[in-house]
Amino acid sequence: MKVGFLGPIGSFTYTASLTAFPQADLVPVESITDLIKAYENMLVDYAVVPVENSIEGSVHQTVDYLFHQGNITAVAELVLPIKQQLMASGLDKDIERVYSHPQALAQSKKFLDENYPHAALEITESTAYAARYVAENPDDNIAAIAPSLSAETYGLDIIANDIQEIEDNNTRFWVLGTKVPNLTLTSKEKKVSIALTLADNQPGALYQALKIFAERKLDLTKIESRPLKTVLGEYFFLLDFLDNGSDLSSIFSDIEANGTTVKLFGTYEVYYL
Repeated sequence: MKVGFLGPIGSFTYTASLTAFPQADLVPVESITDLIKAYENMLVDYAVVPVENSIEGSVHQTVDYLFHQGNITAVAELVLPIKQQLMASGLDKDIERVYSHPQALAQSKKFLDENYPHAALEITESTAYAARYVAENPDDNIAAIAPSLSAETYGLDIIANDIQEIEDNNTRFWVLGTKVPNLTLTSKEKKVSIALTLADNQPGALYQALKIFAERKLDLTKIESRPLKTVLGEYFFLLDFLDNGSDLSSIFSDIEANGTTVKLFGTYEVYYL
């Protein structure tokens, strides 16, 4: 079985994938878009993609692609605690540039502002890619923000530990697939993720949709708007709710009766790693 992950080896997505699929053939892909396309083209059996961080919110590259492209569903969710480390090819570097994924840079902004206010911030496709780049350029005054595993993988020294701004920092990963994987993990809850596209020029359309969740006593755990990428001011809405065994087809029918379109992202078990 092949499982694609946002690579290279040493990324947070790699850690989540290795924990969930310890016996699988893990395949690194260096961008979220290419990772989902690899799954679409059946180059991997599952794809593990980051979907949301507790500090920085949704990973828009993931949710936008899944909304606009095809019918790809999440069959499991992995929640991983995130600890960000600052690393370089030596402990005595005069750091001029810091490389990492945008989410990691944002999560570590307070530390960087206080300790490296003049360092330029450089965006990479993943934290592990940043670590690898720093390791490949040992003579430069550069550093990476990445997990501890990246330092071990690429032979870097950790300059500062746990530099994320908030201690309770977690990232949700979706496992994309056609069937539920057999994971040797303990599930904590079951959730449903959908996207709603409201009818044009219909006052109260969002209220009418949300009222259905209240009437059925469904616990919403997330609601977020994202641009439809059509014209300014048009949005779709991301919703997560706990699955209490209600008939989903009936819920969706009631929502769509008001002219709102429902897209199902997945019904899945949630595993805390």
